[in-house]
Amino acid sequence: MVEMMENRTFAEIKVGDSANLVRTCSMKDVELFGVATGDLNPTHYSVESAERFAHHRKVVAHSMWGGSLLSALLGNELPGPGTVYRSQDLVFSGAVEVGDTLTVTVTVTEKIGPEDIILDCLGTNQKGETIFSGRARVAAPTEKLVLPRLELNEVSLRRRHHVFEDIIARCAPLAPISVAVCHPCDQVSLEGPVEAAKLGLIDPILIGPEAKIRSVAKEFNMDISGLRIIDTAHSHESSEKAVAMCRSGEAEALMKGSLHTDEMMHEVASRDKGLRTARRISHVFVMDVPTYPRTLLITDAAINIYPTLEDKADILQNCIELAHVLGVELPKVAILSAVETVYPKINSTIEAAALCKMADRGQITGAQLDGPLAFDNAISEEAAKIKKINSPVAGRADILLVPDLEAGNMLAKQLSYLADADAAGIVLGSRVPIVLTSRADMASCAVAVLFAHARRAKGAIAAQ
Repeated sequence: MVEMMENRTFAEIKVGDSANLVRTCSMKDVELFGVATGDLNPTHYSVESAERFAHHRKVVAHSMWGGSLLSALLGNELPGPGTVYRSQDLVFSGAVEVGDTLTVTVTVTEKIGPEDIILDCLGTNQKGETIFSGRARVAAPTEKLVLPRLELNEVSLRRRHHVFEDIIARCAPLAPISVAVCHPCDQVSLEGPVEAAKLGLIDPILIGPEAKIRSVAKEFNMDISGLRIIDTAHSHESSEKAVAMCRSGEAEALMKGSLHTDEMMHEVASRDKGLRTARRISHVFVMDVPTYPRTLLITDAAINIYPTLEDKADILQNCIELAHVLGVELPKVAILSAVETVYPKINSTIEAAALCKMADRGQITGAQLDGPLAFDNAISEEAAKIKKINSPVAGRADILLVPDLEAGNMLAKQLSYLADADAAGIVLGSRVPIVLTSRADMASCAVAVLFAHARRAKGAIAAQ
């Protein structure tokens, strides 16, 4: 049944008429008010600041949060729909702490023709203490209105995107790394390395048909005058030369340009001339999910289609090493499946259990593993409690190891499009880190920079 709103016209209103509204102040109310107004006063968000600067035991709401309830009361109840504010004066006598219940009352004291009314305004807390008092003058509606009560959009709070900002900031004191950019022959693939060079992240080496690269730069007004270009006849030659430069050590990372991924990765995977190591090559998505409290790594969603148990051990070790580079000393790994118990008919549950035992035996190192875990109890502590899962990983995962490429790719894209997540990506397990997308995505470049510098430092220690 639709709830209706009915106003009181100027003719219907009598001196002495009143209305009230009761609202309990939550931390969500405080944060939403701060977001809407831009008020960043720390006494509203931090207990320490409230104690230090405002001498309150708890976080206090913005004074005008209580005052804003008057607007709701006047607009919804008395006089109701069609009301127009003329003026408002308030004296604040106390503070609203988070958890307080505020009763706001308006009482008509005077009618001024042809439509204005004066109302006394009072706000009290659950103890009967006066929080504010004052007077309002409004133009009351002269036309009777009975309307369906509006259903406003729901608002949810989430943390601000910051993961990639932090990663890029960590690169500031580091020297740029040399990057072989393979066939950057369109706007998107050339713009990325040019912008990364401007930020001081990389020293790009542009490998492709020189005339085409310069034509694209001129067309889209990109300055490549200081960048090294290695001329090639076609994308296959670009792949060969880019991989060769990485193999020789002339470049410390590889970045894909406008050619197809398979063409470049074919050269990377070559046994004789490629960049293979003893480790399986795999891809990691670095996700900044505003609704999740930590950086989330998803692997493998781009390279290995149906990895074996042995493949997954390598995929996982690659990702664990990246987590270390990103500052997670002991990452929590959730090995995903459809269920959280070992079920012989679902092979991913058996492999999850085997991977955990491999970690117990030291075959996988540097992380805490648990699995099988369904997605909900991997990232939600509440879901894990409901399922009675006692685990240091459940609900707090840093790494999600997916059963296969299809599951990982869908998961990463669902987070991007349904949870407003940002994604960066990097390929590991080869001699150098590989950025598969060279669009203007500085985060992927920054991840490659951090990984390359970590590898430098590791090599320097090993040489001592």
